[in-house]
Amino acid sequence: MNPTPHILHPDFTLNGLQFEAVEELLDFAGELRREGDDHEIGIGKFIQKWFNDKSYITVKTSGATGKSKKIRLEKQWMVNSAIATGTFFKLGAKTSALLCLPPNFIAGKMMLVRAMVLGWELHVVAPEKDALTQYDNDYNFAAMVPYQVLHSIKALAKVKKLIIGGGPISAALEEKLQQVPTEAFATYGMTETSTHIAVRRVNGPAKSDLYAALPNVKFDLDHRGCLVIHAPEILSEPIVTNDLVQLESPSSFRWLGRYDNLINSGGIKLFPEKIEEKLSAFIKLPFIITSEKDPELGERVILIFESDRSGSVPNYSEAFASLDTYERPKRVYSISKFPYTETGKIKRADVLQVLQRYR
Repeated sequence: MNPTPHILHPDFTLNGLQFEAVEELLDFAGELRREGDDHEIGIGKFIQKWFNDKSYITVKTSGATGKSKKIRLEKQWMVNSAIATGTFFKLGAKTSALLCLPPNFIAGKMMLVRAMVLGWELHVVAPEKDALTQYDNDYNFAAMVPYQVLHSIKALAKVKKLIIGGGPISAALEEKLQQVPTEAFATYGMTETSTHIAVRRVNGPAKSDLYAALPNVKFDLDHRGCLVIHAPEILSEPIVTNDLVQLESPSSFRWLGRYDNLINSGGIKLFPEKIEEKLSAFIKLPFIITSEKDPELGERVILIFESDRSGSVPNYSEAFASLDTYERPKRVYSISKFPYTETGKIKRADVLQVLQRYR
């Protein structure tokens, strides 16, 4: 039988502090709220909400694929998700773990839940880009966004197992990860699923382009070829996503791109995310691949990059040479500032609206 949300594992520690009872942890959470830095205040607030008498937590979605909204997650679902992660990665009591993500989003909240439920020794630090480099500690487990990983490459040997989420891993970053001993995993999930429900290994002998399901998660496809998630222990009903995938088995898939981003150019279906992955090795500025109307092709591929520099557009001929003919952008545009979500993801739909104002 799974633990309930109001049970605190006796082996749980927070920055070296151990708590004899929930009441002692709640006192500490109150201190964090009164005297802590911003991330510590967020941790204090979450701990207090976790142990209140409500059966759910209210969280915000990222807003990367639409307007950010508040949703309810049952605490028991979050407990079940924590147990699934511990089982998949073989992380039991006394696992040393690093929390360097903001606690106001689901990824940071779930690191706290895993630690409290599974009895981890959690080290909490400010969510800075190079947080890992600032401490001498070694960790069994950590979670980061790609930007943090990029700024922590030289220190990653401190971490045995690393999950990376919150955005795509560029080809250049994935290449760097081949040189580190850390077991690095890309994650697939969303706020609604209490973070990841599938992972893929991005380095080492087990490297794969397939996402493998966590325990008690199964996959299916809808009529569009989009992923349907069946996870009765963390969802009240299946979730139909807008993620186009190639289903390899009921528990594994290859991610292709977003249905709402799909480009049909001259009858050829193109996935912007796959084109971006190829170009990321050449283009260092923030950019996206999207489309605009074309009288002959229906839609034509365009590249939009973020740059506040005026003048000529950089020469991307070498980058475009890496693409198939139909994938090559027919137009290149620049805007001074992309619209971003609070978690640093580019709002694709909003970028096109901004572009229209520039033209």
